[in-house]
Amino acid sequence: MSQNTIEHQVENASGGEFERTPVPQSKLKSWKSFIGMYAGEHAAGTEFMIGPLFLTAGVSAFDLIVGLLIGNLLAILSWRFLTAEIAVKNRLTLYFQLEKICGKKLVTGYNLANGILFCFLAGSMITVSATAVGIPFDMPMPKLTDTMPNGLTWIIIVILIGAVISIIAAKGYDTVTKAANWMSPFIVIAFIASGIVALNQLGVNSFSDFWNIWGEGSEPFPGQTKFTFWHVVIWSWFANGAMHVGMSDLSVFRFAKRARAGWASAAGMYVGHYMAWIAAALLYAVYLKSPEALAFLNNGDAPPVAPGPLANNAIGVFGIIAVVLAGWTTANPTIYRAGLAFQAILPKLSTAKVTIIAGTVATIAGLFPAFAMKLLGFVALYGFILAPFGAVIVFEHFFHKKAGIVKNYAEKTNLSFNKSVFWAWAISFGLFYFISVQFDVFLSFVTLPAWLLCGVLFLIFSRYTQKN
Repeated sequence: MSQNTIEHQVENASGGEFERTPVPQSKLKSWKSFIGMYAGEHAAGTEFMIGPLFLTAGVSAFDLIVGLLIGNLLAILSWRFLTAEIAVKNRLTLYFQLEKICGKKLVTGYNLANGILFCFLAGSMITVSATAVGIPFDMPMPKLTDTMPNGLTWIIIVILIGAVISIIAAKGYDTVTKAANWMSPFIVIAFIASGIVALNQLGVNSFSDFWNIWGEGSEPFPGQTKFTFWHVVIWSWFANGAMHVGMSDLSVFRFAKRARAGWASAAGMYVGHYMAWIAAALLYAVYLKSPEALAFLNNGDAPPVAPGPLANNAIGVFGIIAVVLAGWTTANPTIYRAGLAFQAILPKLSTAKVTIIAGTVATIAGLFPAFAMKLLGFVALYGFILAPFGAVIVFEHFFHKKAGIVKNYAEKTNLSFNKSVFWAWAISFGLFYFISVQFDVFLSFVTLPAWLLCGVLFLIFSRYTQKN
């Protein structure tokens, strides 16, 4: 039997998505495929929210420009030397890889939490797209303090957008990457155009004028956290912590031919998380000079952050379309990831069906603006919760021989609940969450210590339990 015939049978058995089998050689993709996906996903809907939210946090020019430069580099290195390195060795989804280590019962709880958190993130991007679609209908825009839907028009628009995005995501990995490749150039151009127009509207004629937009920083808006240089560095590093150090993007890079495809994440970090965040912040800086925004500030309220109107003010219809597509290209792969998480819990259902379920949950979440308006805090929280599980995979992969432990222990011993993993995560999560709450420490600051502690405890507990 030829290798192609074997791989064809594997593909048919797995439904074409290889949820529980290694990706065969014939389905591997070049680094170019990942550039489009990362640029599309990270120069996207979250950027229209996060850029303005940095301004509400009172960042200075140095903190923003230099802090983002360093933080995004650390994220790229994490993708390249951790996520992609492990992904091309095993070619498994995060969920199946964890099942081999943790056992079926334990990983079910993780998958449920992972899937739901990803649905909430995708929901916030549906919210972003809805702020653009609602402009022609004169829809009231959500405020920074809003939590509930603000009208029937909002509900209808969110449901329609969610349905379309879910259907695209349910088509599978190839469709998700193709959609990103088609849309990302348009979105990137829109961000560049928005930034240039905003600079003109702000009267920027020199680098010093540009620097003075943020200057030495300011007090945060009501209800927002003050961001310093280290807030920007650490937050931007772990904004996608669940995806790189948390290993979620094993599900993406398992399709890569070589680990160097991890460098493609730079297209997302420096086009999206650098240029696009700054461009979106400039759009909000223009809005803050408007009579409407000044009225909010004079009343002691934070002006709303609605990406649709901000982009429309800069580049018109082109901006509206860009915001719709930007929300789409983030929600699409996020719903796809959530679908894989749910599929690991419900293996008898096809990936398409569980992705529709994930899309439905995301759409419901999108009805509530709070997920988008509190995006800085929410992203920090979901990274903190999920990232330590990635440490289990990383520490086992690189140190299992030195630690003297068996790799994929749950699979080899038919263990359904690996207590070593559970207690490593529970102790690291509980300890550092307590520190964050008790001493008012920004959650992103304790993500790395929690990740490291979880990995070390896993090796120690595994050595002890396996020895006994």
